[in-house]
Amino acid sequence: MTNSNRFMPEIRRRTLLAGAGSTALLAMAGATRAQDAVSGELVVLNWLGGSELDMMHSIQKAFLAKYPNVTIREVAITGQGDMRGGIRTALMGGEVVDVLFNTWPAFRKELADAGMLRPIDDQWKSFGWDKLVSQSWKDLGSIGDKTYGLTYTFGDRSGIWYKKEHLAKAGIAEPPKTWDEFVASFAKLTKAGYAAPIAIPGKYWAHAEWFETLLLRTAGVETAAKLGAHEIPWTDPAVKTALTKYAEMLTSGCCGAPNTMLANDWDGEADQVFQANAKNYLLIGMWMNNRAKNDYKLVEGKDYGLFQFPSLGMGHDDTSSVDAKELLVTTNGPNPKAADAFLDFWTSAEAANILAKAGYASPSSNVDASLYGEAQKVATQAVASSKLQFVLGDLLPGDLVDEYRVQLQKFLQDPSSANIDTVLAAIETKAQGSY
Repeated sequence: MTNSNRFMPEIRRRTLLAGAGSTALLAMAGATRAQDAVSGELVVLNWLGGSELDMMHSIQKAFLAKYPNVTIREVAITGQGDMRGGIRTALMGGEVVDVLFNTWPAFRKELADAGMLRPIDDQWKSFGWDKLVSQSWKDLGSIGDKTYGLTYTFGDRSGIWYKKEHLAKAGIAEPPKTWDEFVASFAKLTKAGYAAPIAIPGKYWAHAEWFETLLLRTAGVETAAKLGAHEIPWTDPAVKTALTKYAEMLTSGCCGAPNTMLANDWDGEADQVFQANAKNYLLIGMWMNNRAKNDYKLVEGKDYGLFQFPSLGMGHDDTSSVDAKELLVTTNGPNPKAADAFLDFWTSAEAANILAKAGYASPSSNVDASLYGEAQKVATQAVASSKLQFVLGDLLPGDLVDEYRVQLQKFLQDPSSANIDTVLAAIETKAQGSY
């Protein structure tokens, strides 16, 4: 279930320049003393994988270069799909950690309600994060009047990835801007010889991405927020409208047979688009940018791109689904001083720019935005100009989100109006016992 590795610090000699002013010398000495005061083992619980894990390790190594008296022990949670279960198992099994990575607001609340998280409002002030990270991200990491999460990256979840040569081969001059243009492109791509225009990863959770943005574009962020809090039922007409729009896409020749949709998770479907050249469009988070550049060795903006979800003309095209990854600190972690320094480091220019170079957006104003590539610029501009709603699946209680995803798998196999009613009724039945 878990394994660990250790990042050994590199000790670097620093030489003070002759003639440096006494004020500068004192400041540097003070900084050195502060860094020396942070020491010991820092235990980090991590579930990231692939090239995203490589990025995280790069930041950890940079942190250790700054704090040479710290060592990091990593507790790695491995698995597929939603990783909350593995994290719960580790923590309930007695694993004691200082810091954990999180992307689920509902899970953060679960941990906070259990008394497992330490608020970071004092650190927000003392480290000056309020000058680097906007209030909106602080609010996102808060529960009531206490802040628990420090967002270190965020992503546009309403962006569609594509390979530029595919559209060119099909005679499509530019990515579709409207829903009608988008649906019309399916026939052109199929005629060009591609197996399926849209890659739907239906094995675990990623098939829900289409429904979640369609809910925003057909009903708005307020309706999505109410559904996430179960202030409206899953059988509400607005929810059925979104799923009906999803069905329209499925019945327009978008995605191939249901068994092929259910066979792969997002990474397998990404392979179908960017390696096998068998499919064309993939709606998935910004970690795809890192995979395209580092795993597929493609050039951002030249080989592949991102376009925002096509407009539906239903009054809510100024909406986007977003995710965020955050750092949480525990109440029982043995090294709170190192944990706080670790969080602070992720707001630094060094860490923010490692993120940017790897294809991730940083909320820190220390980031050099010129490092962002074409796709990331499209995404960050879309997020900045949209009404935002956090990924619906990450807002739902754990038992409900499982039922939600299973029922959407049943919808993929039968997108008829009658089955839409059956699917939504089943989710609603589960929801009634989940809040």
